[in-house]
Amino acid sequence: MTRFATWFGKNADAVIALVLAVVVAVIGLGVDLPNEAEITNSAILAVIGLLATSVLRDRGRRIPVEAEVRDTLRASSATLEGLSDRLGDLDRLEGVVSDTKRALDETAVVRVISGAEVARVLADARRETDRWLFKGGTGTYIRAKTLPECVATARRERRTLLFRLEIIDPTHPEVCEAYARHRRSVADGPDATGEPWTLERTRKEAYATILAACWHKQRFGMLDIDIGLSRTMTTLRYDLAASKVVVTRDDPRGEALVVDSGKFYYGWVSAELQTSLDQARRVPIEQARLAPLDDEPTVEEVRKLFEVIGIDLPQGCTDRDIIEIIRKALRARDPYE
Repeated sequence: MTRFATWFGKNADAVIALVLAVVVAVIGLGVDLPNEAEITNSAILAVIGLLATSVLRDRGRRIPVEAEVRDTLRASSATLEGLSDRLGDLDRLEGVVSDTKRALDETAVVRVISGAEVARVLADARRETDRWLFKGGTGTYIRAKTLPECVATARRERRTLLFRLEIIDPTHPEVCEAYARHRRSVADGPDATGEPWTLERTRKEAYATILAACWHKQRFGMLDIDIGLSRTMTTLRYDLAASKVVVTRDDPRGEALVVDSGKFYYGWVSAELQTSLDQARRVPIEQARLAPLDDEPTVEEVRKLFEVIGIDLPQGCTDRDIIEIIRKALRARDPYE
């Protein structure tokens, strides 16, 4: 009964129209009509009744459809809400995938090379660089190859050259002895230069690097070079050029790491080297102009140089020791040969 009352309330207008049309039509057709106008009126009423019937039938069909549409919309709304949550998860997943891909890309550029390739990679780095940052032991390879070749290229191309070197402090016997002891512990005999590592050799190698820096600075004015002396040793050597950074160990035959510029680790190493250099004892190379050096420096010139830059030579340093420092500074042997 309730369903009928609801249905009648929704369709009362059509029901009333239908009933009136039927009643009037039946009455009109059941009596004698005086003229054709009455027949026409009855026919119109019959048509109205048919229209009312069509309206009722259409509403009867539309109600279930509307209910189905409402149910579908409710289900769609619930589905869309769930989809929205899933899209949020998808966005987060895409972020994770993107970060992972970037990490993999960065990892891929950290290349491991063999000891036989190190000299070639360093030569490639020297070819077009306008800067070089180094942190390591005594800087033997810097004197033998890196500094003279980079200076020659910069002079030929008439451009500036930036050098930043951090080596162990030759005036600090403890760190020099620690370095020599470490080098002996990883090698049974002399290294590729043919000399064993001792306290005396370590100190001479470091003094030679300072002398080489001052000698090249006096001959190439566009060389901006700075040296820091560290009282702590490192087992790694960092060579940072404009195109790449090469990380090696003291063994020339050992493997090395190469990172191309533009990658995050390259920037990290650059910042680390600069920060470490800032904490080291600085050598005032600008004072070296007060002690000119000949193309082949004399013992007196070298002694005067270390005096004006404030780097004390060891007590009992003989002329022969100075001559050996000069040889190491200007004619250092390549440890990779």
